Amino acid sequence: MGDTIASSVDAYLEYLKYSRGSSNHTVVNYAVDLSQFSEFLESLDVKCPAEIRHTHVRSFLREVVGYGYARSSAARKLSSIKGWTSFLKERGEISSDPASGVRGPRLPKKLPRAITSEEVTRLIEEGPSGKYATRDRTILEILYGCGLRVAEAASLKWEQVDLDERWIRVRGKGDKERMVPMGRCAVEALSNWRMSLDMDEPFVFPGEKGGPLAARTLHRVVTRAARRVGLVEVTPHVLRHSFATHMLERGASLRVLQELLGHESLVTTQRYLKVTAEQLKKSYIRAHPRAGNGGEGFEGDYDSVCT
Repeated sequence: MGDTIASSVDAYLEYLKYSRGSSNHTVVNYAVDLSQFSEFLESLDVKCPAEIRHTHVRSFLREVVGYGYARSSAARKLSSIKGWTSFLKERGEISSDPASGVRGPRLPKKLPRAITSEEVTRLIEEGPSGKYATRDRTILEILYGCGLRVAEAASLKWEQVDLDERWIRVRGKGDKERMVPMGRCAVEALSNWRMSLDMDEPFVFPGEKGGPLAARTLHRVVTRAARRVGLVEVTPHVLRHSFATHMLERGASLRVLQELLGHESLVTTQRYLKVTAEQLKKSYIRAHPRAGNGGEGFEGDYDSVCT
């Protein structure tokens, strides 16, 4: 590895650590990625940053993928290289950025993750604990029972909630409103939580210093409850995905789901149609009259166990 390239990489890592305040984990990842790229350049007899061309960057990515690295890893390495070359250009060490315009490998689209209805029941019934258990259970009921975004739940006011008619008037993205119905479990949770609050409190989930509870606090409520019942990587967004997936599994139409979720495009809602082979098999066995269960329906129905 040429000294000029080595010194410029070291300077960039120092910049990340001390000027940008990047974490040690981030700096280590950049160091590994740029070390690999530097060794690749050395094998091509490229001795200084000014000699780097966009073809070198593309060849490196092809070699990384061909060696067996995941496409996501190759994309991260490209991001590291682009950060470094942009830094070099800003410092005037190179006249043009060789990584600019280089596209990373196309990443596979991840399907929305959902947990099972049984896991949802365990999360809501056993997850909340301590002095805020009633509040936390209500948060979980609303996020899953109504499919709200975490910001929508955090900013919710009592004037938007009709417990008698079982409706919530949700203000979503772009300040657009939609009406979302509530199930029995959500209504019961909200009613119990309402009785513990000052009747003049405007927010459903008030913060300790006035105003609404922060969205990041709702996020912590979910992750903390999930850890207590042995679930990992469960977030408010996972509960929203679970709401959508379970609705479709039980026969809701895409158009209805689009309205409930507040999606602008039906294409966004259609992601939930991509179910796994195992889901297809289970749905078939449970629903078809001559497949095994004789159309008995789904087991562990959530609404039947919320009392």
